[in-house]
Amino acid sequence: MDEGARTDGQVRRHGGSTTMVNGPKDDVLDWGSVDWPGVEDQVRRLRQRIFTASQAGDLKQVRSLQKLMLRSRANALLSVRRVTERNAGRRTAGIDDVVIVTAPGKAALAEQVRNAGSTSVAHAVKRVYIPKADGKQRPLGIPVIFDRAQQAQVVNALEPEWEARFEPKSYGFRPGRGCHDAIEAIFHVARGPNPSRCWILDADLAAAFDRIDHSHLLASLGTFPARELVAKWLKAGVVEQGRFTPTEEGTPQGGVVSPVLLNIALHGMETAAGVRRQLTGVHAGETRRDSPVLIRYADDLLALCHSRQQAEEVKARLATWLAPRGLVFNEDKTRIVHLDEGCDFLGFNVRRQSGKLLIKPSKAAVKRIRQRLRIEMRSLRGANVAMVLQRLTPIVRGWATYYRSAVSSEVFAKLDTYLWRLTYKWAKFRHPKKPKYWIVKRYFGRFNKSRRDRWVFGDRFSGAYLVKFAWTNIVRHQMVTKGASPDDPALTEYWAARRRRAAPPPLDNLSLRLLKVQRGTCPVCGDLLLYADHPPQSPREWEQWVRITGKALAKRHMTYQHDGSSDAGTIRLIHARCRPRTPSKATAGAALLPRLNALGLA
Repeated sequence: MDEGARTDGQVRRHGGSTTMVNGPKDDVLDWGSVDWPGVEDQVRRLRQRIFTASQAGDLKQVRSLQKLMLRSRANALLSVRRVTERNAGRRTAGIDDVVIVTAPGKAALAEQVRNAGSTSVAHAVKRVYIPKADGKQRPLGIPVIFDRAQQAQVVNALEPEWEARFEPKSYGFRPGRGCHDAIEAIFHVARGPNPSRCWILDADLAAAFDRIDHSHLLASLGTFPARELVAKWLKAGVVEQGRFTPTEEGTPQGGVVSPVLLNIALHGMETAAGVRRQLTGVHAGETRRDSPVLIRYADDLLALCHSRQQAEEVKARLATWLAPRGLVFNEDKTRIVHLDEGCDFLGFNVRRQSGKLLIKPSKAAVKRIRQRLRIEMRSLRGANVAMVLQRLTPIVRGWATYYRSAVSSEVFAKLDTYLWRLTYKWAKFRHPKKPKYWIVKRYFGRFNKSRRDRWVFGDRFSGAYLVKFAWTNIVRHQMVTKGASPDDPALTEYWAARRRRAAPPPLDNLSLRLLKVQRGTCPVCGDLLLYADHPPQSPREWEQWVRITGKALAKRHMTYQHDGSSDAGTIRLIHARCRPRTPSKATAGAALLPRLNALGLA
């Protein structure tokens, strides 16, 4: 078969009934027929083999397995699926203005990624800016779609090697770990009426992604098979408003491989800070009593110390250690405080009050959500109640979900009161000539039958209503165990049990019941409905998760046949992409894949 005959890149051999994940190059592929559970299982097992070899110190075996991963068709397929279906920025184009949404296009991209190797040319990234919490702008570098897919392919080879090495209290941009693990680690160290570590070095690195020294980072990669390709990405340059600028330092914040590279560059920070652990005995691996404790999430870190002098020593040691890596502290955000004074970390306020450690939503975070709600309601003047519910529900669910593991009940109640005032003011503006009792009767009532609350804002015609912050239960987060990693084959049962015990996602009650009955899988394709290894790590990400998931999951009445009998009318939760569709003439032979997927986050 000639090269032009497979430009549509299908993922299954014609006439066969089995998906050939690592078949010959001449196979014609059908993206819609890929056995995704099988593909994910192959990549997972290969990642575990890399992790095991790295843990054993067998570098030769690690490099051999990494080469196998980089040549794997399963890895290429999964990498393309990640950047074209699961990633939140899958609709954002790079400098080539190319976005891939069709099945043939994704299959063709997978073949290109698999066959490219390290000889491919790295393209410059497109510079865009997003707002930060302090009102400033954060630069993001958006690679072209081909580079994103290739970076995802490299991550699956590079990440498991370093997962076996990374320090146990590093929580940022790592599979199975997140913000709440870092917050829970702080709680475990500073809890109790008389904690020994009462001084905090609250540090932030200045523009960490933009200042990483290339030579030091590449030296850390050693003989990694795709090292030359990483070097090309680092030197690819940036295009901003049509102007090209070469990059002599840093890695673009927005690239798929950038978070892993940042963690590699910062690996060893605990040792540099003077953290020492027990080497023998029943407490082997635990921090020694006279040692500081350093907790890091990406480029944000807290060092809990016994005295102010020890905190200053830690800061001095870290400043010396960071210099060869091209990094420095952001002095405006770096300070040493007592636990009684408290500090903000990842949107939470950590402070000891009356001899008890309390972790709450920070005042800055509360101020931001109040401002956000106020701006949204003002922009919705003139809109109908359905639009108000559609816009506000993800914001409320997302923010409450992020802060549900902290001491948030009082804050939730106050936000509900504030939101009630905003909705009442919106209703008054919409009906200026109507009396108060008419407005209350029209827009407020006991919409939620499971709660005795007659002040719920809702739509009388559809019965839809606005959820409240206080309806989100406070759920204690279970911190990940020491150096546990999903790539460790010895901990398969641990991670399975951890997912079963995880707090429920912010979905309606019916969806939660269906998820439990279906054991989290789609009855049509057999794939997971929600992807739990990379949960959202901010209120904004949770908000986006709620919006995307609401569109990506569909409740459908399905009929099943078992031994000639039928069970009609059974409601099942399925992917929106798994809904039966009748292709039109325009799309026959190249059907579009779903606009949104189950999670939409990398």
